[in-house]
Amino acid sequence: MKLIPRYLVNNRTMLVCNEAGLTTEYVKVYQRDLPVYKGISNTLEFQLKNADHKPMNLAGKTMKFNAYDENNRLVIQHDGVVLVANKGLFKIVITENDTLNLKQQYLKYNIYSVDTNNDTQLTYADEQSNASGTIYLSADAFPAPTATYSITTFSEAASEGVWYSESLTAEPAINGNEALHTAVVYTDSYVGDVVVQATLENQVTGTTEWADIATLTFTGNETTPTPVNFNGVFTHLRFQTSADPADTITKILVRN
Repeated sequence: MKLIPRYLVNNRTMLVCNEAGLTTEYVKVYQRDLPVYKGISNTLEFQLKNADHKPMNLAGKTMKFNAYDENNRLVIQHDGVVLVANKGLFKIVITENDTLNLKQQYLKYNIYSVDTNNDTQLTYADEQSNASGTIYLSADAFPAPTATYSITTFSEAASEGVWYSESLTAEPAINGNEALHTAVVYTDSYVGDVVVQATLENQVTGTTEWADIATLTFTGNETTPTPVNFNGVFTHLRFQTSADPADTITKILVRN
């Protein structure tokens, strides 16, 4: 049996605080891009030191963390949690929810302290007093679910007295034999049926054969979105309504 080791280490970075008003050290203190992974909580440890490499006491200080996306929008903001005050050690926890709606990218971050008098003090990234460090937000470790598909338009089939949505792929290539599909119907006083239909044909044409997979019945009194789950490896999906959905079905969200 081959042994493959895994490592559990602290993701720790040193910060320099210029308390005396002197030039900070002539090396970068953010030596690397900090790895942060989507799909899980990440703990980043920092140690605050002065220009003489002596730990700063964090008693009476609140460490503030801000992260900005590639468009310079503030996307993550947290207060630090002190680990050892007299050693200048604190941590920032970036939760799974913080990165849920962020794509894989480089983020800029800065850290500053606020004391009991609400005075702020910045920590530096290099000798030019640049305040920003870099985080690489990666989606490689825990790939996210496929994107949600939104259906908002329907076309009437005049000879049938029903309405059909556009067709969408059911992602057969990435689904196994027990493929789970989820749809949520957002309605506003809609009265009638919504039928989930599927096909195994490779291309959708005017002669494509569709099969009914699930049916939802609405009375018009629904106040929350209505979900439906169904299984199967299909090539395409669509939705059929028994009544005009204009202004009464806001949207249907689908995730395969």
